[in-house]
Amino acid sequence: MGPVRILISRLAVAVGLAVTALPAAASAADGKAPPVVVELFTSQGCSSCPPADKLLQDLAKDTKILALSLPVDYWDYLGWKDTLASPENSERQRLYSARRGDRSVYTPQIVINGGEHVVGGDERAVKAALGRATKMTASVTLQSMSDMLEVTIDGALPEGAKMATVYMLHVMPSKTVDVGRGENEGRQVTYVNVVKRLEAVGMWSGGPMELKLPKLPMKKNGKRCAIIVQLEDESGPGRIIGAASTLWDTGI
Repeated sequence: MGPVRILISRLAVAVGLAVTALPAAASAADGKAPPVVVELFTSQGCSSCPPADKLLQDLAKDTKILALSLPVDYWDYLGWKDTLASPENSERQRLYSARRGDRSVYTPQIVINGGEHVVGGDERAVKAALGRATKMTASVTLQSMSDMLEVTIDGALPEGAKMATVYMLHVMPSKTVDVGRGENEGRQVTYVNVVKRLEAVGMWSGGPMELKLPKLPMKKNGKRCAIIVQLEDESGPGRIIGAASTLWDTGI
């Protein structure tokens, strides 16, 4: 299906949670928060998506990038129900589009640090967009303890911003799917860092801030946890200004 654009008005998707870029996946060894968050909106029912899914796998190997898969559900009617998709991911993509003002969504679509979007399978365009990514202004540190996750945020808000939302993402590190019907019938596709759940856990107004979050509910929803700090308003989610992530199995 080549990169297909759909007017938001044609999507039967309700406006919902807004989430924005997570800074690159820091390696457990150095504990540094990477400077770029890449969100790929993808679908098992989209024939143009597997090359983008493969590109995301490659990006995920770079410790300066937190590469996230957000499977959407609006192609399910084509004959295959995406086994990883959620309406929340579709809503997030729609909200990004509404805030940008272009009023369209498509797959495969990559959003960089909650702002610029490019066709997910166009490696040259993706790498160029990574080079233009906005700089993080908040530092995020995670410390995993026996029964909780301690989140420390510091830094400053960008000029003109008054508040940012702190989001926690429950992430599945990897999943291989055998597609049984639809445009990708017979194909086996591997997805990395699949976002299973996104929830707001606090608000940040700049300066030092500490959050203590219970670990057990998070471990039930994914083996990786990510925290992102994102600007947003009534028009939707915007620029991601801080992020960090960790694998539960290995600590930070």
